[in-house]
Amino acid sequence: MLKTIVQLFFILAGATLGFVFIPEFISLLDYSTIPDWLSNPYIGGLIGAIILFISTFWLAGYIVNGMKMLEEMIVKAPVTDVLFGTLGLVFGLIVAFLVGIPLNSISLPVISSVLPIFITFFLGYFGFQVGFKKRDELMNLFPASRAAVKKKEEVIPSKKQSKVKILDTSVIIDGRIADVCQTGFIEGTLVIPEFVLEELQHIADSSDVLKRNRGRRGLDILNRIQKELSIEVEIYDGDFEDIQEVDSKLVKLAKVRQGIVVTNDFNLNKVCDLQGVDVLNINDLANAVKPVVLPGEEMNVQVIKDGKEQNQGVAYLDDGTMIVVEGGRDHIGESIEVIVTSVLQTSAGRMIFAKPKLMEKAL
Repeated sequence: MLKTIVQLFFILAGATLGFVFIPEFISLLDYSTIPDWLSNPYIGGLIGAIILFISTFWLAGYIVNGMKMLEEMIVKAPVTDVLFGTLGLVFGLIVAFLVGIPLNSISLPVISSVLPIFITFFLGYFGFQVGFKKRDELMNLFPASRAAVKKKEEVIPSKKQSKVKILDTSVIIDGRIADVCQTGFIEGTLVIPEFVLEELQHIADSSDVLKRNRGRRGLDILNRIQKELSIEVEIYDGDFEDIQEVDSKLVKLAKVRQGIVVTNDFNLNKVCDLQGVDVLNINDLANAVKPVVLPGEEMNVQVIKDGKEQNQGVAYLDDGTMIVVEGGRDHIGESIEVIVTSVLQTSAGRMIFAKPKLMEKAL
């Protein structure tokens, strides 16, 4: 969208310049070799629009990237910095306009044309720097704002330290985030991006029954978080049109807002780690609060099915933890005593390896 706007601006600028200058340029040439229709201003406008439009194919990309970098700098900057810097810029431009009025009456071309442009640029930059660097002193001129800032620092100093938590689609559908928020273990503001809501809506409208139920569950969880819980919820309506993947948009948003991504997606967890973005994995939290199982402990489990390897059986704890029982295939459907041999724990979950107690006694 932004690239299209830039291209449209170039087309309009080219049409205007071509309408004004190309006929004058044609009039300076020999008419015997140039068709008369080229001196038409409308033809000149069309030629100028085409020339500048062609130039956008290599210029527009640089302009859009520069605008996005400027946008990120402004978004990351505090509101007071942007406000007072802008006020200083406006004040500098007003002073430059007033100074340029008497200069326009001077007959010397350099003074009447070039000098006002230089003064406008210099005073605009100077005004922005003064407003930006003197913002604290300028704020002290207003007693109400000074009292409000002081009160905010005294009453809610912890909110400055708490980063926003950005939810991804998987953790919303999972639903445990609502219970975690209800217990008060997550503080600060929950940010729900608009593109995540759109993905949830697409899942809820899917023709597949399982996907449709998952999407509707995610929307119900969001409704519960927003209406029943006391935590602050923010809907982020921005988007990154140059990025297609939702996970990549989440990482970009976390960098712009300096927030924390909340997920239970193992792959997104790794991407955030690689790009230096803070991440909270619900599976890590669930594993941390599970009862600790150590090698050598005994437990009673029911073998439900066979495993991937030969003679293996699979059982589950009440919290869903998988137990791989060596030699458990012969005990499918039975409740047996097992001894834990090892525990494998990752961000994707926990897996326990065990062997029947009867086998241990036989050895």
